Amino acid sequence: MSKTNRGNFFEDFEVGQVIRHATPRTITGGDQALYTALYGSRFAVQSSDAFAKSLGYAHAPIEDLLTFHVVFGKTVPDISLNAVANLGYAGGRFLAPVYPGDTISTVSEVIGKKENSNGKTGVVYVRSTGYTANGTEVLDYVRWVMVKKRDEASPAPEPVVPDLPSAIDSQALGTAVPLLDAANWDNDLAGSKFRFDDYEIGEKVDHVDGMTVEEAEHQLATRLYQNTAKVHFNQHSEGQGRFGKRLIYGGHVISLARALSFNGLGNAFHISGINGGRHVAPLFSGDTVYAWSEVLDKAEIEGRMDVGALRLRLVATKNRICGDFPLKDPDGKYFDNVILDFDYWALMPK
Repeated sequence: MSKTNRGNFFEDFEVGQVIRHATPRTITGGDQALYTALYGSRFAVQSSDAFAKSLGYAHAPIEDLLTFHVVFGKTVPDISLNAVANLGYAGGRFLAPVYPGDTISTVSEVIGKKENSNGKTGVVYVRSTGYTANGTEVLDYVRWVMVKKRDEASPAPEPVVPDLPSAIDSQALGTAVPLLDAANWDNDLAGSKFRFDDYEIGEKVDHVDGMTVEEAEHQLATRLYQNTAKVHFNQHSEGQGRFGKRLIYGGHVISLARALSFNGLGNAFHISGINGGRHVAPLFSGDTVYAWSEVLDKAEIEGRMDVGALRLRLVATKNRICGDFPLKDPDGKYFDNVILDFDYWALMPK
């Protein structure tokens, strides 16, 4: 019996299976500092204890996507070590703030699986939930991943595809944000004068700036999240694969695009829900990422006079500026340079 973990293949997953993932992770101020060094995030609530405390936080919370990456990273050895690609996300909810010193662990449930027509791979759907050491749920989300089969001759299982929501109900948002003292929100310190009422449905924002991805940064990021997927780490194996080199972790793209979105959405301080997301095309070191956003919807949150919710589509491209808001051609196919199509709710002060 082998004592090493070679990861699960498609045949190993069963609908209803619950997996408790290894290695709880205590998040520190050092993790937050390294996250800032990797992506250059500038949102004031997560950057400044003084700013956060003036609003009603205990102190500056951890970046929402850092929480997401840590919760996600726990799942990789069990869910996606033998993945071909991570295909998408849905139904994500940020449920409680995470602060330096909190310890995060993750549990996943397999909620669907379906073999692909090629007989070589299949898609596995999992719902993953992150908890603090005292049992507080901080995040849950669904993702689906294409996983290799161990034996291509093994019979296809009965397909089970979960019914996933197209969007999180806006009234379920905001639990990770205390009631804010909005009078203390300082536009100058936050870096933007534009608040909730200044944005209109259908408005598009070109975030202008670009950021080139370096191999070393990507390797640091995946190690920070303890993401051990071969496609990101192992050039020896990936050099013999379809692309001949390692893929940049999809979450790295999301964090880059989110950081770039500060220029134009500086007061969108909190990601409260992930409605959906697709990694449209691969990214490699040396590519430069640009981003633009579209306001898909606006919502008041019952009982909250301090903040409103913007539903935002965040699009990232590689090696293409976004002044013309590139997305799809007339036939509905994504343009070649589009790498991310991400739909999320963000909270913004009124």
